[in-house]
Amino acid sequence: MTSRISKKLIQITLITAILALVGGVLSCDSSLLSQKAPDFTLSTMTETNITLSELEGTPVVLNFWATTCPACVAELSYFEIVAQESEGEIKVIAINVRQPISEVERFFDDYEPTMIVALDNNGEVFMNYSQEDNARGYIPFTLFVDSEGIVQYIKIGAFQSNTELWDALDSVF
Repeated sequence: MTSRISKKLIQITLITAILALVGGVLSCDSSLLSQKAPDFTLSTMTETNITLSELEGTPVVLNFWATTCPACVAELSYFEIVAQESEGEIKVIAINVRQPISEVERFFDDYEPTMIVALDNNGEVFMNYSQEDNARGYIPFTLFVDSEGIVQYIKIGAFQSNTELWDALDSVF
């Protein structure tokens, strides 16, 4: 009987913790929303640099990710599909957070992505964006920036399907 009560208490505690976490994420103050996206310049996997402000005139998807994050890896193919299907009308920048280029290259192996893979080696750009939106370093973390450089959409957590990502894009752009 005591073990059954202990199991129930553990279940209740876990459910309460999960609900608190979800509630905290959903209620975050998105201070970047409707604001100019902070500019940055990062190196890319192709050994060039990408500067956000130079992309004004084109909608941009910023996705912060890491190869060690299963949810990030699962949704990365959705961003690649958007990059391919939008044919440059939407720029997709997959910003790898705090991993050496050797790990990112090993992850992609011989595949050359259509999306831009940028490297935030020290995590400075990620922390600038995620602290502003109380994501507190949580990945995956995605923002849609319109053609004027204004943040129009923020998602903390992974997209669950290509359809979900396209639906979100269609509602914003």
